Amino acid sequence: MAVTFAVTPRSPSTPVPAERGPRGRALRRHLTGWAFAGPATAIVVGLSIFPAVWAFFISRAKWNGIAPATMVGWGNYRKLVQDPDMIAATRHTLILTAIFVPGSIVLGILIAVALNQKIRLIGFYRTCIFVPYVASAAATGILAGFVFNPQFGVVNDILRHLGLPQGQFLESRHVAIYVICVIALWGEVGFTTVIYLAALQDIPRDLVEAATMDGAGKWRVFRHVTLPELRPVTVFAAVWQTITAMQLFDLIYTTTRGGPINSTQTIVYYIYELAFQTQRLGYGAAAAYLLFIVTLVLSLIVILYSRRRGSEVF
Repeated sequence: MAVTFAVTPRSPSTPVPAERGPRGRALRRHLTGWAFAGPATAIVVGLSIFPAVWAFFISRAKWNGIAPATMVGWGNYRKLVQDPDMIAATRHTLILTAIFVPGSIVLGILIAVALNQKIRLIGFYRTCIFVPYVASAAATGILAGFVFNPQFGVVNDILRHLGLPQGQFLESRHVAIYVICVIALWGEVGFTTVIYLAALQDIPRDLVEAATMDGAGKWRVFRHVTLPELRPVTVFAAVWQTITAMQLFDLIYTTTRGGPINSTQTIVYYIYELAFQTQRLGYGAAAAYLLFIVTLVLSLIVILYSRRRGSEVF
């Protein structure tokens, strides 16, 4: 016996269940995405936003981490502006930034152009350039301490064989900050080289070929074609390297510890001494917030200047 079922067609006016409609599907996608990203987002916010807010309240107090805190308002910030050690640390940090940022960009461009050529063992050379960046800054600082040692260092040994005067390097209060810049460049230039190398390989060959056919030499092609195409990468590298220079700590810690006679004491190292050696947590938190404000202002200046020049990066 055959059994038949009558199916009543859904009229156009019958509403589609919410879970089956476009909005329901979009809601399910959003919920699925947040189910994966939510825990990680909560961890990131908990480890960044909450400590930052707590540090701001600490910066307005006098606290050693043990005794009850005493609220001093903006007193810590007013003291920092007149603190000679803070002023000296700021000067050292600005010197380091002024040398490190342009140096890493210029060297990154030049090395990237050299590594963009078709030569033998190019992969080996690219790896060698990037290895110092991958190595930890602590290991770099320890190695640099041996290289620039005045008694048995490699640099003085080379100068001795060449008949040139030897130097004190990291033990000289007049030269140490510049030696730190050289060490920092050696460890960080691999980063700018890699991003510039990727940008060079992304430049359309049609532009270079058109300029060459118009009679432009290699220098003109580099100046009027390559450099303008690298402008967005340069803005990113300038902002990133500025943040790196302003927050340099581990290299200072493993080489000079801020010496000799505080000649290499940067802002971050001074904050470390305030917070963890003298237990002036409120004063150190205020210094950290001032560093954050200065870094933010410098980054915004670079970004706004680049936008006025027509480079949209951020």
